[in-house]
Amino acid sequence: MRRIKLNQALAYILLTIWSVIVLFPLWTLIINSFKPQKEIFKDPFGFPKDFTFDGYIAAWKTGRFDVYFTNSLIVTVLSLTLILLVGSMAAYALAKWKSPAANFLYVFFIAGLMIPIRLGTIDLVRLIKALNLQDTIWSLIPVYVAMGMPIATFVLTAFIKELPSEMFDAAKVDGASEWQIYSRIVLPLMRPALATVAIFNMIKIWNDFWFPLVFIRSEESRTVALGVSLLFGQYRTDWTRALAVLSLAAVPLLILYVLLAREFIKGLTAGAVKG
Repeated sequence: MRRIKLNQALAYILLTIWSVIVLFPLWTLIINSFKPQKEIFKDPFGFPKDFTFDGYIAAWKTGRFDVYFTNSLIVTVLSLTLILLVGSMAAYALAKWKSPAANFLYVFFIAGLMIPIRLGTIDLVRLIKALNLQDTIWSLIPVYVAMGMPIATFVLTAFIKELPSEMFDAAKVDGASEWQIYSRIVLPLMRPALATVAIFNMIKIWNDFWFPLVFIRSEESRTVALGVSLLFGQYRTDWTRALAVLSLAAVPLLILYVLLAREFIKGLTAGAVKG
């Protein structure tokens, strides 16, 4: 009994230390966004003495953060919706289709986890140009959907395979079609796995800098990640404004994680105790 308590105490100590390590950069980012630039260099880790909202006001009014934020929000929401919808349907088909072709397609999807999509940047630029999507936020959505499909298919297929086959057989006996089984039975049960896929992909999509840099030049179509990079000058950087923008950019990710934290943990642990 004493040994169990000692192990628990050690686990809590390690988790506390890890939490401090993880939260310290976030704390530094937020408190410095409320400081004048001189105070940031003078005391980067202390609480603000001259509390100011100048960085946030400048970011929203003159930095066009509202435009960048809206563009990133549109791209992220549409991309995630398509990834979850198409990925869940593909996973259901691959999990229930017993054929060598299904195994081949599954491996084909999984290969996307091992091959970085950035290797095909030149061909993607040609494709986006042929579709007349260059310099628009719509050029990013098909790329992000393709980027998110491998992890979505991998996680969701494994999750569906763990569901009892008797449940599907009973639904078919009751006269349910494949679409009804998918939409009314499988989809509600997949919420933990869908939350896991959503968080993984949102982080990559929201923070992506490479493809907006390659595809977009017009200011009206810039995303948050691309807009933030413009605040860092070669000779001078307005750190108060830059840190304010970075703090605002982190808000959607934090909100999504807080809302989906419970489902996210369920999705990560699904199948961990499978016999």
